[in-house]
Amino acid sequence: MGPFITLIIMFAIALVLLSVLFSFIPVGLWISALAANVKIGIFNLVGMRFRRVPPRLIVTTLIKSVKAGLNVTTNQLEAHYLAGGNVDRVVNALIAAERANIPLVFERAAAIDLAGRNVLEAVQMSVNPKVIETPIIAAMAKNGIEVRARARVTVRANIDRLVGGSGEETIIARVGEGIVTTVGSAETHKEVLENPDSISHTVLNKGLDAGTAFEILSIDIADVDVGRNIGAQLQTDQAEADKRIAQAKAEERRALAVAKEQEMIAYVQEMRAKVVEAEAEVPRAMAQALREGKLGVMDYYNMQNIMADTNMRKSLAQPEQESGTDHKPTK
Repeated sequence: MGPFITLIIMFAIALVLLSVLFSFIPVGLWISALAANVKIGIFNLVGMRFRRVPPRLIVTTLIKSVKAGLNVTTNQLEAHYLAGGNVDRVVNALIAAERANIPLVFERAAAIDLAGRNVLEAVQMSVNPKVIETPIIAAMAKNGIEVRARARVTVRANIDRLVGGSGEETIIARVGEGIVTTVGSAETHKEVLENPDSISHTVLNKGLDAGTAFEILSIDIADVDVGRNIGAQLQTDQAEADKRIAQAKAEERRALAVAKEQEMIAYVQEMRAKVVEAEAEVPRAMAQALREGKLGVMDYYNMQNIMADTNMRKSLAQPEQESGTDHKPTK
């Protein structure tokens, strides 16, 4: 029993070693590559393990590219994977471009993929153009009527400008600017409603796809509606503002007049106070003059008669001024 147990143990150890060896050395992938007429060495697959590159991904992608007739090497695939790219998507994009007769090389596709763009989607968009719908764009004609329009932009991806070209947001912004310019240059909103295709012609002639990753094929106006009467609203707001300004100025003038009136009343009261003070000094001055002999008794009596006559005249004139009624003589 001893030699038999030893043989079993050795056989088990051999199986473990072989399983570890075959798991580290992808013999199955190497056989699959040979069966697909892909020339790749077994030591190259082992080297991929050390370079932390998944051999299955590289071999599968390489088989796909060879079957599609592409001239792609193992070093290119490994370099693109190590750079952080999507190897499978790049090869799929190259196959799609090859079938659609679109000139695209591996270096260009890898650069587009590393730039953060979906190169496969770009190739598909080159074959099947994409429709971009803009939001509702409001513009005002010269007569002050608002026009609300929405456009559909048919674009095709431009492979040569995918690296460094702007995206869909730029297209939407430029189309919106073109719509605002076209509507704003119209004399009335009726011109835009009668000929909505004038917006498309004006926008297309501006070359809005310059510097973008797309090529504009057509611009179609999907919807045109009449909005608010902004001109009338602006005039109403201006009239309301002018009214408030006039009211403020009138209030300012009224306050100034009230202040001047109060100032005049204070001045009159001050003058009256001075007159009363001066009248109070008259008896004292007369008494002083009598004591000093500067004023005689007859002069004093004459002055008293004049003052009495003056008071009588005031008393006769005062009732007519206060009552404001006409006194008719009685028969």
